[in-house]
Amino acid sequence: MSSIESVFSEDGKLASTIKGFSPRKPQTDMAIAVTKAIDDKDLLIVEAGTGTGKTFAYLVPALMSTKKSIISTGTKNLQEQLFHRDLPVVKKALGVNKRMALLKGRANYLCTHRLRQHSGDSTLLDSQTLSDLSKVRKWANSTKSGDVGEIETLAEDAKVIPFVTSSVDNCLGKDCPDYADCYLVKARRNAMEADLVVVNHHLFFADLALKDTGFGELIPEVDVIVFDEAHQLPDIASEYFGDALSTRQIQDTCKELETIYRVQLKDIKQVSLMADKVRLAAADLRMLFGQHPEKGNWANKLNDPEIQRHIKRLGESLGLLYEVIKLHLGRDDDLDNIFERVTQMRTKLEKLTDTEQTGVSLWYETTTRHLIIRLTPLKISDKFRDIVNTPRRSWIFTSATLVVGTEFSHYQNQMGLEDAKTLSLDSPFDYQNQSMLCIPRYLPDPNAHNMRSFLVDTAQALIKASKGRCFLLFTSYATLNDMAKKLEDKIDNTLLVQGSMSKRALLDNFLAEKDAVLLATGAFWEGVDIRGDDLTCVLIDKLPFASPDDPLLQARIEDCRKQGGNPFAQLQIPQAVISLKQGAGRLIRDETDKGVLVICDHRLVSREYGRTFVESLPPMRRTRDLSLATDYLETLNDE
Repeated sequence: MSSIESVFSEDGKLASTIKGFSPRKPQTDMAIAVTKAIDDKDLLIVEAGTGTGKTFAYLVPALMSTKKSIISTGTKNLQEQLFHRDLPVVKKALGVNKRMALLKGRANYLCTHRLRQHSGDSTLLDSQTLSDLSKVRKWANSTKSGDVGEIETLAEDAKVIPFVTSSVDNCLGKDCPDYADCYLVKARRNAMEADLVVVNHHLFFADLALKDTGFGELIPEVDVIVFDEAHQLPDIASEYFGDALSTRQIQDTCKELETIYRVQLKDIKQVSLMADKVRLAAADLRMLFGQHPEKGNWANKLNDPEIQRHIKRLGESLGLLYEVIKLHLGRDDDLDNIFERVTQMRTKLEKLTDTEQTGVSLWYETTTRHLIIRLTPLKISDKFRDIVNTPRRSWIFTSATLVVGTEFSHYQNQMGLEDAKTLSLDSPFDYQNQSMLCIPRYLPDPNAHNMRSFLVDTAQALIKASKGRCFLLFTSYATLNDMAKKLEDKIDNTLLVQGSMSKRALLDNFLAEKDAVLLATGAFWEGVDIRGDDLTCVLIDKLPFASPDDPLLQARIEDCRKQGGNPFAQLQIPQAVISLKQGAGRLIRDETDKGVLVICDHRLVSREYGRTFVESLPPMRRTRDLSLATDYLETLNDE
């Protein structure tokens, strides 16, 4: 038995330290494969079914190795969980004394320079932001880490956060008067000195794409890089290998100029006036779009004479602002920094209005207040292939959802990992006895006018049989909101609807209210872990194909056609399969969980491609009879 196998054995270090630990062959197999990839400097892709225990399967080899490692996770919440819960347990079991570091993005750390900068003038801040600023000031006197997440009474999206943290745009770096005491610098120094560093994908790719300077020094020193939730990487990498400019960036910069004028340089009124013109030009550009958030093809929008006129006005205003700031260079570090940002904004605006570029998608999206113009590469495989091959080191990619049908090829082609070793590990759960998949008979077409009423009737039957404890997952906000309205009058259960409160609050309420039904889309299809009899039923309204109106998807489809490919088979089906696997994965999270998954889309059985979706799902008992599903749910209530 190898040393790695012995750690996971019945009388090994994990079993002797962790109460309730029992060996799982898939977990041990993954740990052996990860160890080999670390030793041989290989690329390894592992799909590990729910319940495999993949976190320990990569942490143990990383901690037993003498090499420096980065572990990258999908979200900040997972990052915290890994660092504060999982790592200490494994470290104690192995008896190793390696140094660990948790590194977050710069927007998580207090910037004392910006806190002081915004303490002198309150006229630009509303009452809530001023109240939050007071909380931050009080906390700043006692914090050791500078992580604003420590302020429990501060909302995650509080408007004060950009005023008291830095961005890559406004950070003064070594020119900052507070550089020696900078919390971000300290966090990065800790990461440089650590043997294992926990980051998240956005931070990893932000720095990799040279959009930050933070761990440009760290990556060259690392021998092992592990990506958990690796199915998220193609989209995140595309975002960071592209470019973007938002009216929010422009307006925030103009507000900073106003603060400098009011607090530091009271003789630069011309700069303030010009900044106001830029701010108005950006706001007027946003006003040309509808009130509700939307996405679209930016190249097409640029054919609109009104858009062209406003873009020209914005460009000219930025040019004049550039000229007036230039007259005052050298007088103030913050002003010099803004001059660099205005220069970059002008360059980006030119790049983002060049419709002659190839191999990219130019698209836009709006929020209720802002416009974001984006340039996204249609493929990242060549760029990422170069990154993983130079220099040679160990790269491990793992998730519960990487295989489409029985193949890794879709993921490998997306990421340029054609030469990687692959390993697919089934979940240790007994899906045949723990769960049932129901694709009801007599389903209308997904877009038929009577589909909503069918969904309402089906949901009612499932909610009644399970006494609540349901997730109803939808592929669009329109269906979600319509279903919420219709069910409100038909059931007595507590209805929790995405958008009515924060994700964390919705989940807390779902656990507290034993008859609750949660209606959600997008964010709840993955990263939600509810175990036991708190969740016994998941309904999915239809196969989660991306919207055909999505401009980035449209550009990729067109590119695929030009290459002689089949976009539906090569792009749309694989993407939908991975999304469906994520949604289905909410149901069975533990070896004692039981429940029913209902997918209301007849294409699973009526279309040839439906087989690819079904093959990708866990091996649950299957039925087309909804009454069998409701009977099973009723028996679970009696247990």
